[in-house]
Amino acid sequence: MVSKRREITTKMELKLKNLITTLLGIILIFAFTTTKAETTTKFHSEQGDSVNLLAEFSLFYESYKNKEYESAEPHGWIVIDTDPSKFLQYKPFKKMEDILFYLHDSVATTDEQKKELAQKALKLYDKAVEAGAKNPGYFMLRKAYVIEQWTDATPQEKIDAYVKALEKNPDADPFYKDRLGLLYIKNATEENGYKMKALDLYTALSEEDPENDVWISRIDGLAENIDELVDIRKKAWDLDKENMEKAWKYAETCGRAGYYDRAIEPMEFLVKKAPDVVTYWKKLASLYQKVDRTDDAIRAYKTLIKLDPNNRDNYFNIAIIYQKLDQLSVARSYLHKAEKASQEPWDLPIFVEAQLYEQAARNCGSFDWMDKCVYKLASDTYVKAARIGGAMSSAAVERVKALENSVPQQEDYFFRNYKSGDDIKIEGGCYDWINKSIHVK
Repeated sequence: MVSKRREITTKMELKLKNLITTLLGIILIFAFTTTKAETTTKFHSEQGDSVNLLAEFSLFYESYKNKEYESAEPHGWIVIDTDPSKFLQYKPFKKMEDILFYLHDSVATTDEQKKELAQKALKLYDKAVEAGAKNPGYFMLRKAYVIEQWTDATPQEKIDAYVKALEKNPDADPFYKDRLGLLYIKNATEENGYKMKALDLYTALSEEDPENDVWISRIDGLAENIDELVDIRKKAWDLDKENMEKAWKYAETCGRAGYYDRAIEPMEFLVKKAPDVVTYWKKLASLYQKVDRTDDAIRAYKTLIKLDPNNRDNYFNIAIIYQKLDQLSVARSYLHKAEKASQEPWDLPIFVEAQLYEQAARNCGSFDWMDKCVYKLASDTYVKAARIGGAMSSAAVERVKALENSVPQQEDYFFRNYKSGDDIKIEGGCYDWINKSIHVK
């Protein structure tokens, strides 16, 4: 019995010691943060109240640290209701939030107590903003969340709370934007336009985080099919024809649906309104290319080159168009420009250049001597691409192997009196544009 009493006494003494240590530490910090501008008289007149407040905060802090949340709560409210500004560095509002959430989620808490805790949480967040706590936007967002999850507020009140918080915090965590979006979806009618607001919200989220499938699934869930989404976007733009944002979103939705021809109209509107915006021209050029409007695509890419002359992709895309048109010489000139514009070794334009030589041999030749030489030039160019070690390296090696029987063999060189070290100029017929030679090994 004596041993047990000693153990209890020791525990109480240790707890009291910890409390005194915490209190002394906070008193010292408070003393150092008292401004020199305060007069001695004022300091002594307020010292009693300050020490009492420090004691309350110490009790709050120590109880919170020991996870004695029921004991901590009343002391925390005394501090928050009196003057929390003196203790902001200890994050009293977030600590009190932890306490309220713990109590709210406890299985022992009754429904009536949960309602009281909801009101306390709303008061807490307002106090945090008033007291100048760090990151007030956090508390506004948490207030909206509590209104949504813990109260019987109307759907409109919940939506308004999130809208207000997000207007002040446009870079908020996507979690809160998603909460608002789900409210829009759940309460959408033909009259309130919430479906469109949800669509705008999730479109913005998907643009910020295109790898997140949740946002795409939310968008897809807004309509029975993608065609309905396209029609919704078109209607929104038709009703506000000068709105560039709505035009862009309509074009984006058309693109997702594969309606590239329909996406062209809003994109042409955008480049007319903002002729110096590279993003608009890229989108329009790509659309022209997809629907085989080659002349328009070339003009769009040339505009991009004027706006962004150091972008290698614009030169490369023009080269691909000319390749499809069998204008191989022009295509090669743009491939060289693309390679030159690249800030690092780039194997793709070299790989495509090799394809041009293969294409020329197939189009022009009948597999005679000069045709074999052109295939050899293609093979040598594939080797050059493979040596860079880029994304096309494996494909280039495969093409070299595929052309092994199409290039000149040793007997071909022998019968034409070529020996190792000789150069053979590519010429004749439709090969004059090539203006290159192969080297006999």
